[in-house]
Amino acid sequence: MAAEDKRSVIRQFVFGDEELPDPDYPIDHVPPDERKGLVSISAVLLGFVFFAGTLWAGAGVGAAMGFGPMLTAMAVGYLILGVYVATLCGIAAKAGLTTVLLARYSFGRWGAKFADLLLGGTQVGWFGVTIPLIAIPTAKFFELNTPTFSAMLIVVWGVLHLATAYFGYEGMEKLSLVAVPFLVVVGLLSIGIATQDAGGLDGLLGQTGTGEMGFAAAVTIVVGTFISGGTQAPNWARFAVNSKIGFWAGLIAFLVGNGFLFISGAVGGVVYDVTPAGDLYEVLAAQGLAAVGLIALILNIWTTNDNAAYAFGVAGSEAFEFDRKRPFVLAGGAIGIGLALVGADGLLLPWLSTLGQYVPPLGGVIIADFLLCWKMDIPKMKDVRFTGVRWIAVGAYAVGALVAVLTAGQVVPGVAAPQVLPGPAGAALNGLLASFVAHTLAYYLLERRGFVPGHEVAANADRL
Repeated sequence: MAAEDKRSVIRQFVFGDEELPDPDYPIDHVPPDERKGLVSISAVLLGFVFFAGTLWAGAGVGAAMGFGPMLTAMAVGYLILGVYVATLCGIAAKAGLTTVLLARYSFGRWGAKFADLLLGGTQVGWFGVTIPLIAIPTAKFFELNTPTFSAMLIVVWGVLHLATAYFGYEGMEKLSLVAVPFLVVVGLLSIGIATQDAGGLDGLLGQTGTGEMGFAAAVTIVVGTFISGGTQAPNWARFAVNSKIGFWAGLIAFLVGNGFLFISGAVGGVVYDVTPAGDLYEVLAAQGLAAVGLIALILNIWTTNDNAAYAFGVAGSEAFEFDRKRPFVLAGGAIGIGLALVGADGLLLPWLSTLGQYVPPLGGVIIADFLLCWKMDIPKMKDVRFTGVRWIAVGAYAVGALVAVLTAGQVVPGVAAPQVLPGPAGAALNGLLASFVAHTLAYYLLERRGFVPGHEVAANADRL
């Protein structure tokens, strides 16, 4: 009897209350009575974008270009990024679906499994490479920077990052509503102190930089900081009351939020000689606020990494067409913690580069499909007989990925390819635009004319 009770407790931990639906609807449309307002959606998305890597990017661009030119490149780059992500968020809010379920419409029932692997698999890797970003500074702060203590902290922080994802949108919302205001206040405080230390605004704007980076390269970095992560934003924007709320929440997070973080990194990088340049914890430590800096870093990484765990949870649900995300959150998290323990954090920059090449073309296909092919007249999944593989979307993605490779001059970091295409805003944007155009043309020239099969939609389909 005791063994049965133990199995029952374990089963409930892994699957939740199986008599009730998963409150995050991982393989269904979010119902109207579960939708959220602008504050809630914006808080979760802002928590997602508040990531230390954006600070480092801001510091790097500011040091290379000078503060004034950096502001112009940032404005252009984040306008591109913000509009892209906001459009995806509007589509997701209309459909009430995760990115991987949107991919089922675009790529077909079996074609969407590629999106599950790409988005879910890469987020497991992301989870692994980012846990040490908080575990190692925590060990340094307590002056216990030994391999054993660092490994213990990796496990502890990994479990905590999984915890909010385990409880789904509600858990991430509660954390973000605390973390985002705190991070904004700390960021403003740090910018204010740094500006004073630089001799005021004139001192900041007078920074000329090394001249080692051109405008196009700077925009590439700005767009690349979160374009791959932004493709996952529908996972949370689908809870928005309507597409307008989803769009504005995406724009607030990925234009305003990312821009704020980028400027914070640039200011810190200009004023203080720390490693990594512009790092929030190191800058605050230099300002005599090390404890505040550690708390800020903890919240910064946590609110990004729980989103990664949630993303591979819902991707697993779609891949196995299983209506509960928790088993996949736990399994993916265990793999991610294992990766962190074997030193995967050293692959952060190559990982970001790879994501920036291969994820945006997927977003380009989805945007083209829902805006120009479905024209936002979206039937519910129950009324669609999905084709196995929608080849026009697969082909369009391949075109986008190839364009990204030929723009970046690499297949993956360390594996070169011919760099034959210009990239004013980088491989990410080129790949996205190429897949968008290719999918639209293929749909109107091939699928709509009946040369290749598409989905079958019931004549009396319930439309969203």
